[in-house]
Amino acid sequence: MKIILLGYMGSGKTVVGRALSGTIGLPFLDLDEQISAKEEKSISEIFETKGEIYFRKREAEVLQDLMQLPEDFILALGGGTPCYGDNLALLKDQKEVILVYLKTSLQELLKRLSGEREQRPLISHLNSAELLEDFIRKHLFERTYYYNQSDLVISTDGKTSEVIAGEVLEKLN
Repeated sequence: MKIILLGYMGSGKTVVGRALSGTIGLPFLDLDEQISAKEEKSISEIFETKGEIYFRKREAEVLQDLMQLPEDFILALGGGTPCYGDNLALLKDQKEVILVYLKTSLQELLKRLSGEREQRPLISHLNSAELLEDFIRKHLFERTYYYNQSDLVISTDGKTSEVIAGEVLEKLN
C-alpha cells in the first residue's frame, strides 16, 4: 500500500506523514525532498534558476519514478502536484494507492503560512496579509476539485499531527 498525502501547502502533509510513518512503520518520503535531492538544489533555488514550468516537469518525472517502486511507503506531495499534468490520473490508476486529502481551512492556512513566506517560493513575494489571503483563496478555489478526488478527506484544523495520523489510520482500517 502507498499512502499519498495531498493538500494545500501548510496543511501538514510532511508532519502528518512522519507521524504516520512512526506509527505504522512504513517509510516516509517527501516529494519536494526527493526533487531537491535529484536536482541538488532547494525547491526555492529550482524556482529561482529554472522556473515553475521546469519544476512541474521534474516533479512529474520524480513522482512517476516513485510510483514504480515495488515497496510500500507514505508520500507527501507538493500542494500543486495533483493539479498539474497527468499526476492525479497517475495516482488514481495505481491499485495500491490511497489518496488522503488533508483539508485545511483558509483561516488555518493563513495562520500557518504567514510566518513561513521566506521558505515557500510560491508565496515569498506576497508582503501583506491581504495579498496572502487572496492568493490562498484563489488557489484553494482552483485546487479543491483535484483534492476532493481523494479516497479519504481529513480535516486538520486545530489538530496535532498525531491526532490527524490517528484519524487516517482509523479510516484505513
